[in-house]
Amino acid sequence: MDKLLISIAQGLVDNPSAVSVTSEEGENGTTVYHLHVDPDDMGRVIGKQGRIAKAIRTVMRAAATRSNTRISVEID
Repeated sequence: MDKLLISIAQGLVDNPSAVSVTSEEGENGTTVYHLHVDPDDMGRVIGKQGRIAKAIRTVMRAAATRSNTRISVEID
């Protein structure tokens, strides 16, 4: 899942080397992924009114559903 999130984010930003992902175990067995990007690229990842961020979360949830896991994506 880390690789999928990194791949999606690197395609959106100008500085792909600054993209990193950390994960931690959250409540109710949910895995929380923290996406870190360069501050200059934050707007590209979030998008207008959060549309790109919402799309990233949707794709990640769909991938997690295939492996019967619950995830959450936070953009830091």
